[in-house]
Amino acid sequence: MAISASLVKELRERTGAGMMECKRALQETDGDIEAAIEAMRKSGQAKAAKKAGRIAADGVVELRVAEDGRRGIMVEINSETDFVAKDENFVRFAEAVGETALASDAADVDTLAETPLAGAADATVNSAREALVAKVGENVQLRRIVRFDAPQGTLHSYRHGVRIGVIVDLVGGDAALGRDIAMHIAATNPMCVSADDVPAEAIEREREIFRAQALESGKPPEIVDKIIGGRMRKFTEEVTLLGQAFVKDPDTSVEKLLQQANARVASFARVEVGEGIEKKAENFAEEVQAQAKKAD
Repeated sequence: MAISASLVKELRERTGAGMMECKRALQETDGDIEAAIEAMRKSGQAKAAKKAGRIAADGVVELRVAEDGRRGIMVEINSETDFVAKDENFVRFAEAVGETALASDAADVDTLAETPLAGAADATVNSAREALVAKVGENVQLRRIVRFDAPQGTLHSYRHGVRIGVIVDLVGGDAALGRDIAMHIAATNPMCVSADDVPAEAIEREREIFRAQALESGKPPEIVDKIIGGRMRKFTEEVTLLGQAFVKDPDTSVEKLLQQANARVASFARVEVGEGIEKKAENFAEEVQAQAKKAD
């Protein structure tokens, strides 16, 4: 049957798919738009399933803080390449996921995936993700969500480009200080707030490394302990927020900066796209050879 341009237009508006894909789906369902939508969703699910095993280590961090400064979220949304991460369809999807996450109570990505997507008719986050996979041709995944509540302090945030997000729970101080602290965390990536928060296993690991280095140098045991003590103090300064030199004024520590403002950091979170994901090493020469063999 003949498919009218208006019917194709309506299907495009409802699904966001390309014109030819919409026209083909309508032809296959004899102009039944609801059946066409269902068929396109199934096709999207199938394509998403095929790509699910591919490494997605690029993407964006969506960051939202409520107007009252009491609630905040960060969601890492991955794609396979930076090219797709900049695609307008991916960008719109990521922004909608950020809005959805802030408005919902979802504490993990599985729950978020089944939540209705903000601004989308009859679509969950996951069904919209599957449709996006079909459109951009890459694996797209929700990797993690970090949710923040600040019952006593106020949340402040900073996003470096689209790849690093930071939320800080600041008690006291003002918005300028909160942003400066968040920016500092984005740049230096501290392990925790204070020396008391450093995990015991991290302290023990570093202590053993320093001990082995000192003993190997031939220093006497009584000197080794002093060396280890000094190195451990330097280690805690380097990995804790309060011990670090403030990036905008290296002569001032973050601890001193906070004391001057009569403020304290209750907690913070830093999310960077792709951290902890092992990327496949690309060998351009081997890739060219493989393509040449296929062409033979």
